[in-house]
Amino acid sequence: MPALIRKLVIVAAVDGLILQPHSQRDQRANPSLQIRYTTHGSATLTSAPDNDLANSATLEAHGIQVAQIRGSPVYVITSVALIPLSSKSNAEKAIEQTKKEAQSAKNDQPAENASIDSHSSADEGSYHSDGQLTDDNPEEPKALTPPNGNTRPKSREETNSVAQDVIDRKGQYGRFAERWFSRKGWTTERRRAQGMSADDTVKSEATRKEQGSELYQLEDSTEGVGKDTPKIPAQQLPQPSTSQGHDVMSTLLPKLLKTTKMLFTSRSFFYSYDYDITRRFGAQPVKTPNVPLYRSVDPLFFWNHHLVLPFIENGDHSYVLPLMQGFVGQRSFEVDLASSGDHSKKISEAQEDIKDIIETQKRAKAASSFLLTLISRRSVKRPGLRYLRRGIDEEGHAANSVETEQILSRASWTSSDNIYSFTQFRGSIPLFFSQTPYAFKPVPALQHGFETNHAAFKRHFSKLVGRYGDIQIALLVDRHGGEAEIGQRYEEHTKRLVAEGGINGVKPDFEWFDFHAECRGMRFENVSVLISTLAETLDKYDTTVEVNGEVQKRQKGILRTNCMDCLDRTNVVQSACASRALEKQLKEEGVEVNLQTDATTQWFNTLWADNGDAISKQYSSTAALKGDYTRTRKRDYRGALNDFGLTLSRYYNNIVNDYFSQAAIDYLLGNVTEQVFEEFEADMMSNDPAISMQKVRANAIETSSKIVIAEQREDLIGGWTLLSPKEPNTVRTFPFEEVILLLTDAALYAVRFDWNLEKVSSFERVDLRSVTGILHGTYITSTLTATQTDESKNVGLIIKYRPGKEDISRVNTRSLSTAVHNDSNNTSSSDPDSTRTTTAAIAKLFISPTNASSSSPSSNKNNQNLKLLAFKALPAKTSLANIGAQQEPDTATVSEKEAVIAICEEIKRAAYGGGGGGASNSNNSSSDTGFGMDFVEQKEIISLKEARKSTGYLEQWGHELKKLVWA
Repeated sequence: MPALIRKLVIVAAVDGLILQPHSQRDQRANPSLQIRYTTHGSATLTSAPDNDLANSATLEAHGIQVAQIRGSPVYVITSVALIPLSSKSNAEKAIEQTKKEAQSAKNDQPAENASIDSHSSADEGSYHSDGQLTDDNPEEPKALTPPNGNTRPKSREETNSVAQDVIDRKGQYGRFAERWFSRKGWTTERRRAQGMSADDTVKSEATRKEQGSELYQLEDSTEGVGKDTPKIPAQQLPQPSTSQGHDVMSTLLPKLLKTTKMLFTSRSFFYSYDYDITRRFGAQPVKTPNVPLYRSVDPLFFWNHHLVLPFIENGDHSYVLPLMQGFVGQRSFEVDLASSGDHSKKISEAQEDIKDIIETQKRAKAASSFLLTLISRRSVKRPGLRYLRRGIDEEGHAANSVETEQILSRASWTSSDNIYSFTQFRGSIPLFFSQTPYAFKPVPALQHGFETNHAAFKRHFSKLVGRYGDIQIALLVDRHGGEAEIGQRYEEHTKRLVAEGGINGVKPDFEWFDFHAECRGMRFENVSVLISTLAETLDKYDTTVEVNGEVQKRQKGILRTNCMDCLDRTNVVQSACASRALEKQLKEEGVEVNLQTDATTQWFNTLWADNGDAISKQYSSTAALKGDYTRTRKRDYRGALNDFGLTLSRYYNNIVNDYFSQAAIDYLLGNVTEQVFEEFEADMMSNDPAISMQKVRANAIETSSKIVIAEQREDLIGGWTLLSPKEPNTVRTFPFEEVILLLTDAALYAVRFDWNLEKVSSFERVDLRSVTGILHGTYITSTLTATQTDESKNVGLIIKYRPGKEDISRVNTRSLSTAVHNDSNNTSSSDPDSTRTTTAAIAKLFISPTNASSSSPSSNKNNQNLKLLAFKALPAKTSLANIGAQQEPDTATVSEKEAVIAICEEIKRAAYGGGGGGASNSNNSSSDTGFGMDFVEQKEIISLKEARKSTGYLEQWGHELKKLVWA
């Protein structure tokens, strides 16, 4: 295996950022790497120029050790430095600021805990035995330098004041106040959002910024990110393809940088140079020379793969250090061999401090010292936060999937001694469902049909069987109430899978334990009932045992545990199963211990509680509930009150912080492009790529065509998914719904589809002979963001028709009958004023300028009988990073405007070919149709000017308030 760089000096040189590694005395020296400021290209340097080292800002970077496995240290990232690649001056500022922060943290902590040493030049004598890491990506703002210990709390003077921000007109609060309390605040914002040029005031402000500072400051006070956080230039972010996109990225850049720093300073990312922490015992790869570490790690737990791709593609493998998100904890304990009796050997001493644990491993006596290591590995598949990533995706990956391995060994790691490994798995219920973040106990909403769910369900268990063998399911949700339905559906799919013969003959076992009912009254000790039920299965699965580097026996299956969040209830059950496994393993080593009652084993409960808190913070941003019981095996009112406070904190994070954090996580993992931030600015949320919308839409078109096209003689010509106003016969009623437009050789079908149940809700059939014209053009429904005001992307079409006897509407009532409505028999309305308003708007929309002045009373009367179908094109591009590879080459570049024109031409050909169309009907004169001989006309549906008028101050205020809270 090529030697990884364990320590380096980061130098802001003239032409680029230089990464100069330090090699150990028994290793071959690694060449320095230069990343150019302007092009972001990299080049290998045989040696760094002396003047660069002597006259440039430098920074050393390395990490903190948290465990040691077989003599190989394991480290955690505790802080990061984000170094811009725009210019030398900006890079120097960031490095100098990081050095100051590191020195401050070093002064506030014991010397042995300091993790960044700053020097003006390279110092070979300063090398420490602990590991070091830097990960500077030339294409994204993510130079990762895991350094100091816990970030010191900010003093009162360093904390940003909301009032001061408002007075100084800086920060999110200051900007918000400026828009409301200055004359040009809203004007500036509206002109910027609508893509217009700035006025003189805005121009002068831009000039002042260029002259005074080119950098965007992280202004908001956040834990771990101080007032003096290094400033990062907006140019550092990858350039979007459009000016609107660039503007969005520049606006959200401070938020993205702050979120990135918070993510990597959460003490949840671990690495090791010599031991593969991504693979459990029994699955460790054989070390081969000249094979980089990143090629041997499990890609399922390789969290920074996308960030280090530039180094991989450039062949700089020594700089590629895989990171794993999850938890690594270790405890050592001593057994009193002097005690008498066959079953009286007790744990006499336990160590929880890492320094003591490492020292124990050095001086350990094989017969008396043991080591317990706990590793949780969080999957990179379907990653994210609590209510934004639920259930499963179409590839079979479940949200919050975590593999947890408990390793028992002698502290000396003598090869001839037994090494035990017990592995468990947690993951969200493997079905398509969602939950709203706006409720304390939201009811799960099931999505998609049974067959769609079962296909993904089967893929999920196929992956588990291939990785672990037999599967035992432990479901902990309520049997009654809001959780019951999804639990029942889970059980139904399991029975179906068993009836089909399982996966390669492996049939999952299913056990439903109603945790809340069984442990009512805080009697969590009743979990022992479940453990007793699973005892036979757990004994059959056994554990992995390794001796002399050889696997003597292998764990034959895995326990898959889940509640709704896979956090609190799951933590209690998993720790109980791990306790049972440890007692059994120690018994084989001649040590009898009861982890439930022995006071000397409190460290075990603490270790598992730390593990639960770590996983919970990664998924819900708070510590785990029921943590007091996991730590002490006791439950009282104080723990209940603490859980209530954590629940409130989770609720706040669910509705405020998680939306942007989810977009940032997907972006850093490479799952989405920078377009995700345009989507976020428009909707203040990011889409869930659980299932390919291309496939869903294609299936919906196929399902709809089979149901709504009753005449066998009708041939389907085409089907499209478009946006349409919620209310029929209107052009702007919110919310817009995604509907299906079907075209046959005889009629048009506008289908309302239930996307969760995959069923037709209602449809309207319009005979092609009733269609009198089509209008296509600009269709702007909101002016709150630059994307929403882009006239090239916001386009649609209007289909004008005069209801006839062949036109019908049907609504699915979920019963034996359907509600049938014939438009030709119901042209009146209970609200005459509403009817006059609607028909007048339709008439105005379809009257062309040439005959507007000569419109007769008869034409007005005919226009009053006209109705319309309004459709708006869906965005042509998606933020999903791999969507381009899924599309056909000829469809990948079709714009919204081109797609709308193609639909209009298809309808025109079908209408003329089938004898429809107002222009071809001799009974319809030009004055009747209002089109003349033009069946398809290009005309603005809702222009930018009209959209501005209809976007009121209340709507703008609501969007700005959302931005204030979410962005």
